[in-house]
Amino acid sequence: MDLELVLAVDVSGSIDAEEAALQRRGYLDALTSRKVIRAIEVGPLGRIALAYVEWGDREHQRVVVGWRLISGRASALAVADEIAGAGRQVWLNTSISGAIDFSVRLFDRSGFESPRRIIDISGDGYSNDGREAPAARDDAIAAGVTINGLPILDDLIVPGGLDRYYAEEVIGGPGAFQVVANDFADFGRAIQTKLALEVAGLTPQLASRLP
Repeated sequence: MDLELVLAVDVSGSIDAEEAALQRRGYLDALTSRKVIRAIEVGPLGRIALAYVEWGDREHQRVVVGWRLISGRASALAVADEIAGAGRQVWLNTSISGAIDFSVRLFDRSGFESPRRIIDISGDGYSNDGREAPAARDDAIAAGVTINGLPILDDLIVPGGLDRYYAEEVIGGPGAFQVVANDFADFGRAIQTKLALEVAGLTPQLASRLP
Protein backbone atom coordinates (compact mmCIF):
# COMPACT_ATOMS: atom_id res chain seq x y z
CA MET A 1 0.00 0.00 0.00
CA ASP A 2 1.03 3.62 -0.46
CA LEU A 3 -0.73 4.45 2.82
CA GLU A 4 -2.59 2.89 5.75
CA LEU A 5 -5.17 5.39 6.99
CA VAL A 6 -7.54 5.26 9.95
CA LEU A 7 -10.42 7.73 9.80
CA ALA A 8 -11.27 8.35 13.47
CA VAL A 9 -14.62 10.12 13.73
CA ASP A 10 -16.00 11.84 16.85
CA VAL A 11 -19.53 10.68 17.77
CA SER A 12 -19.58 12.02 21.34
CA GLY A 13 -22.59 13.66 22.92
CA SER A 14 -21.71 17.15 21.69
CA ILE A 15 -22.57 16.11 18.13
CA ASP A 16 -26.30 15.96 17.42
CA ALA A 17 -28.03 13.89 14.75
CA GLU A 18 -27.97 16.63 12.11
CA GLU A 19 -24.29 17.36 12.71
CA ALA A 20 -23.46 13.65 12.63
CA ALA A 21 -25.23 13.32 9.29
CA LEU A 22 -23.27 16.23 7.83
CA GLN A 23 -20.04 14.72 9.12
CA ARG A 24 -20.71 11.27 7.67
CA ARG A 25 -21.90 12.74 4.36
CA GLY A 26 -18.65 14.68 4.21
CA TYR A 27 -16.62 11.49 4.49
CA LEU A 28 -18.73 9.68 1.89
CA ASP A 29 -18.44 12.50 -0.63
CA ALA A 30 -14.71 12.92 0.01
CA LEU A 31 -13.89 9.22 -0.39
CA THR A 32 -15.60 9.11 -3.78
CA SER A 33 -14.52 12.56 -4.99
CA ARG A 34 -12.47 12.97 -8.14
CA LYS A 35 -9.77 14.78 -6.15
CA VAL A 36 -9.22 11.91 -3.70
CA ILE A 37 -9.56 9.13 -6.29
CA ARG A 38 -7.03 10.86 -8.51
CA ALA A 39 -4.58 11.19 -5.59
CA ILE A 40 -4.89 7.45 -4.95
CA GLU A 41 -4.50 6.41 -8.57
CA VAL A 42 -1.34 8.43 -9.23
CA GLY A 43 0.47 7.15 -6.12
CA PRO A 44 3.53 4.91 -6.55
CA LEU A 45 1.44 1.75 -6.11
CA GLY A 46 -1.99 3.26 -6.82
CA ARG A 47 -3.71 1.84 -3.74
CA ILE A 48 -4.28 2.62 -0.07
CA ALA A 49 -5.74 0.75 2.91
CA LEU A 50 -8.42 2.44 4.98
CA ALA A 51 -10.41 1.77 8.17
CA TYR A 52 -13.32 3.87 9.49
CA VAL A 53 -13.67 4.18 13.27
CA GLU A 54 -16.16 6.07 15.45
CA TRP A 55 -15.26 7.04 18.99
CA GLY A 56 -16.57 8.73 22.11
CA ASP A 57 -15.38 8.18 25.68
CA ARG A 58 -12.30 6.24 26.71
CA GLU A 59 -14.06 2.87 26.76
CA HIS A 60 -16.10 3.27 23.60
CA GLN A 61 -14.69 3.02 20.11
CA ARG A 62 -15.99 0.88 17.30
CA VAL A 63 -14.73 -0.18 13.90
CA VAL A 64 -17.53 0.73 11.52
CA VAL A 65 -15.63 -0.54 8.48
CA GLY A 66 -12.49 -2.61 8.92
CA TRP A 67 -9.44 -2.46 6.71
CA ARG A 68 -10.33 -2.14 3.05
CA LEU A 69 -8.17 -1.72 -0.03
CA ILE A 70 -9.04 1.25 -2.24
CA SER A 71 -7.47 1.45 -5.69
CA GLY A 72 -10.00 3.46 -7.67
CA ARG A 73 -13.56 4.67 -7.87
CA ALA A 74 -15.25 1.26 -7.71
CA SER A 75 -13.53 0.18 -4.50
CA ALA A 76 -14.03 3.65 -3.00
CA LEU A 77 -17.77 3.46 -3.72
CA ALA A 78 -17.94 0.04 -2.09
CA VAL A 79 -16.34 1.36 1.10
CA ALA A 80 -18.60 4.43 1.07
CA ASP A 81 -21.65 2.17 0.79
CA GLU A 82 -20.50 0.19 3.84
CA ILE A 83 -20.09 3.37 5.87
CA ALA A 84 -23.43 4.74 4.71
CA GLY A 85 -25.22 1.57 5.76
CA ALA A 86 -23.87 1.53 9.31
CA GLY A 87 -26.07 2.57 12.22
CA ARG A 88 -25.28 5.49 14.50
CA GLN A 89 -24.14 5.22 18.10
CA VAL A 90 -23.57 8.10 20.51
CA TRP A 91 -21.33 8.21 23.59
CA LEU A 92 -21.38 11.01 26.13
CA ASN A 93 -17.76 12.00 26.70
CA THR A 94 -14.83 12.84 24.42
CA SER A 95 -11.63 10.83 24.71
CA ILE A 96 -9.19 11.80 21.99
CA SER A 97 -6.50 9.75 23.73
CA GLY A 98 -8.77 6.70 23.69
CA ALA A 99 -9.39 7.19 19.97
CA ILE A 100 -5.67 7.48 19.27
CA ASP A 101 -4.73 4.44 21.36
CA PHE A 102 -7.46 2.33 19.75
CA SER A 103 -6.49 3.41 16.24
CA VAL A 104 -2.79 2.71 16.77
CA ARG A 105 -3.59 -0.90 17.71
CA LEU A 106 -5.52 -1.35 14.46
CA PHE A 107 -2.36 -1.01 12.40
CA ASP A 108 -0.94 -4.17 13.99
CA ARG A 109 -3.69 -6.25 12.41
CA SER A 110 -4.22 -4.40 9.15
CA GLY A 111 -2.67 -7.19 7.07
CA PHE A 112 -1.02 -4.54 4.88
CA GLU A 113 2.40 -2.96 4.62
CA SER A 114 3.07 0.67 3.72
CA PRO A 115 5.66 3.40 4.26
CA ARG A 116 3.07 5.68 5.91
CA ARG A 117 0.60 5.09 8.74
CA ILE A 118 -1.77 7.95 9.52
CA ILE A 119 -4.64 8.54 11.93
CA ASP A 120 -7.03 11.19 10.62
CA ILE A 121 -8.93 12.40 13.68
CA SER A 122 -11.86 14.82 13.55
CA GLY A 123 -13.92 16.33 16.35
CA ASP A 124 -15.67 19.38 17.77
CA GLY A 125 -14.24 19.49 21.30
CA TYR A 126 -11.29 18.87 23.54
CA SER A 127 -10.58 15.60 25.31
CA ASN A 128 -12.36 15.29 28.67
CA ASP A 129 -12.02 11.58 29.44
CA GLY A 130 -9.09 9.18 29.75
CA ARG A 131 -5.43 10.05 29.81
CA GLU A 132 -4.06 13.28 28.40
CA ALA A 133 -4.14 13.54 24.60
CA PRO A 134 -0.44 14.49 24.25
CA ALA A 135 0.59 11.26 26.00
CA ALA A 136 -1.35 9.17 23.47
CA ARG A 137 -0.04 11.29 20.62
CA ASP A 138 3.56 10.79 21.74
CA ASP A 139 3.12 7.02 22.04
CA ALA A 140 1.62 6.93 18.55
CA ILE A 141 4.56 8.84 17.12
CA ALA A 142 6.95 6.44 18.85
CA ALA A 143 5.11 3.60 17.12
CA GLY A 144 5.67 5.22 13.72
CA VAL A 145 2.18 6.67 13.32
CA THR A 146 1.39 10.25 12.26
CA ILE A 147 -1.73 11.99 13.57
CA ASN A 148 -3.48 14.63 11.47
CA GLY A 149 -6.42 16.65 12.77
CA LEU A 150 -9.65 18.17 11.57
CA PRO A 151 -11.05 20.40 14.34
CA ILE A 152 -14.64 21.53 13.78
CA LEU A 153 -15.13 25.07 15.06
CA ASP A 154 -18.73 24.75 16.16
CA ASP A 155 -20.40 26.46 19.13
CA LEU A 156 -18.29 24.89 21.85
CA ILE A 157 -16.11 27.21 23.87
CA VAL A 158 -12.54 25.93 23.98
CA PRO A 159 -9.98 28.19 25.70
CA GLY A 160 -7.51 29.44 23.10
CA GLY A 161 -9.50 27.91 20.22
CA LEU A 162 -10.03 24.31 19.21
CA ASP A 163 -7.66 24.65 16.26
CA ARG A 164 -4.89 25.72 18.62
CA TYR A 165 -5.69 22.83 20.96
CA TYR A 166 -5.43 20.32 18.11
CA ALA A 167 -2.20 21.89 16.89
CA GLU A 168 -0.56 21.78 20.32
CA GLU A 169 -1.96 18.62 21.89
CA VAL A 170 -3.35 16.28 19.22
CA ILE A 171 -1.46 16.23 15.93
CA GLY A 172 2.10 15.03 15.55
CA GLY A 173 4.57 12.89 13.64
CA PRO A 174 6.34 13.30 10.29
CA GLY A 175 4.43 15.70 8.04
CA ALA A 176 1.57 16.16 10.53
CA PHE A 177 -0.97 18.87 9.73
CA GLN A 178 -4.54 19.92 10.33
CA VAL A 179 -7.32 21.35 8.19
CA VAL A 180 -9.95 23.39 10.04
CA ALA A 181 -13.69 23.17 9.38
CA ASN A 182 -15.40 26.45 10.27
CA ASP A 183 -18.57 24.55 11.24
CA PHE A 184 -20.33 21.29 10.36
CA ALA A 185 -21.64 22.77 7.10
CA ASP A 186 -17.99 23.36 6.11
CA PHE A 187 -16.92 19.83 7.06
CA GLY A 188 -17.34 18.35 3.57
CA ARG A 189 -14.98 20.88 2.02
CA ALA A 190 -12.41 20.40 4.78
CA ILE A 191 -12.35 16.60 4.77
CA GLN A 192 -12.08 16.35 0.98
CA THR A 193 -9.04 18.62 1.00
CA LYS A 194 -7.52 16.79 3.95
CA LEU A 195 -7.95 13.30 2.50
CA ALA A 196 -6.48 14.31 -0.84
CA LEU A 197 -3.45 15.82 0.89
CA GLU A 198 -2.95 12.75 3.09
CA VAL A 199 -3.14 10.34 0.19
CA ALA A 200 -0.74 12.45 -1.86
CA GLY A 201 1.69 12.83 1.04
CA LEU A 202 1.38 16.62 1.01
CA THR A 203 0.63 19.34 3.55
CA PRO A 204 -1.76 22.31 3.10
CA GLN A 205 1.19 24.51 2.14
CA LEU A 206 1.75 22.25 -0.88
CA ALA A 207 -1.90 21.90 -1.90
CA SER A 208 -1.15 23.35 -5.33
CA ARG A 209 0.74 20.15 -6.12
CA LEU A 210 -2.33 17.95 -5.81
CA PRO A 211 -2.86 15.92 -9.00
